[in-house]
Amino acid sequence: MQRQYRLGPDRQFRYVYRRGCRVSGKDITLLYVRSRQKRVGFSVSKKVGGAVVRNRTKRLLREVFRPRMADLPNGLYVVIARPGLPSQTFLQLSQNVDGLLQKLIRTQSAEPRRDQGSRNP
Repeated sequence: MQRQYRLGPDRQFRYVYRRGCRVSGKDITLLYVRSRQKRVGFSVSKKVGGAVVRNRTKRLLREVFRPRMADLPNGLYVVIARPGLPSQTFLQLSQNVDGLLQKLIRTQSAEPRRDQGSRNP
């Protein structure tokens, strides 16, 4: 994944954690906040495994997201890996991410936009 698409400093992660819309699967959680930019960050805790396992998990997640970047709506994304994630194959991981993105799109289209809120007379 290109550097321009990576979520940067810690303050951007904290912003997405505070304001983000959350969709969860069995081994992955996805947080999303609307933005003019398109950036993705990955959070893999020590509960997932040692340094080698965590780095491999992040590399896999980057490769899963790389071809999907063109289709993603602009926004800031944080992908949180859970302990069962390293046991999945690349194909299973791709299917899980596709499912979460579809779930996110459905959630975003179902909720009313705040800037177009209805007013009662």
